[in-house]
Amino acid sequence: MRIISGRFKGKKILEPKNLKTRPLKDLTKESIFNILIHSNKLNLNLATSNILDLFSGVGSFGIECLSRGVKKVTFIENYSGAIQILKKNLLNLSPVNNYEIIEKNIYEDNFGNFTKKKFDIVFLDPPYKDKDLSSLFLKLENLNILKNNGIVILHRHKNQKDFFPLSFQIIEEKKYGISKIFFIKYLS
Repeated sequence: MRIISGRFKGKKILEPKNLKTRPLKDLTKESIFNILIHSNKLNLNLATSNILDLFSGVGSFGIECLSRGVKKVTFIENYSGAIQILKKNLLNLSPVNNYEIIEKNIYEDNFGNFTKKKFDIVFLDPPYKDKDLSSLFLKLENLNILKNNGIVILHRHKNQKDFFPLSFQIIEEKKYGISKIFFIKYLS
C-alpha cells in the first residue's frame, strides 16, 4: 500500500500482519479521489475540508487526504493493533500535524462527547461483518456533524445490502473487485 498523490506521493503505508483490519486498496482509493476531485455531483474543495475517518484502521484514506493538503483529519479507531500502525504511519509524515487520533468505539462510547466539529467528508470503512449501518447514520444525523454539502463515503462488500435514513441520498455508487463505494449526500 502506498500514498497515491500529493506531498507524500509514493511513500509506503504500513499494513497490519493480521486479518482483523482490511486496508483500503490503492486502486479503490485512487478511484475515490478521482471522483472527489472531478465529479460534477460533488461540491467540495479538498484544501479546505475537514475529514472524519471512522473505522480508520491504519489510516490509508486519511493519510491520503493529508498528503493532498486537506485542512484536518480526525481518525477514529478502537482496535489497538491498528492504532499502533496508524501512529507509525502518521509519524512517517513528519512534520504534518493537522490530525488527531481518537481511540474510541463509536458503537459503545458516547460518540457526541468526543467530536464537536463539523466535517465536509465522513469516510466510513466499517468491518464487513457490521450488517446494519442505519443506527450509525442516525448518529451522524443526530449529532449534526456534517457541513452543508457534506458527504459520507462508505466502503462495503459488493454483496452487502445497506439501507440509509431518508435524509441521506446516494449520489454515486461504484464497484471495485469485492468492494463497492457509496458517495452519499446528507440532505440537511
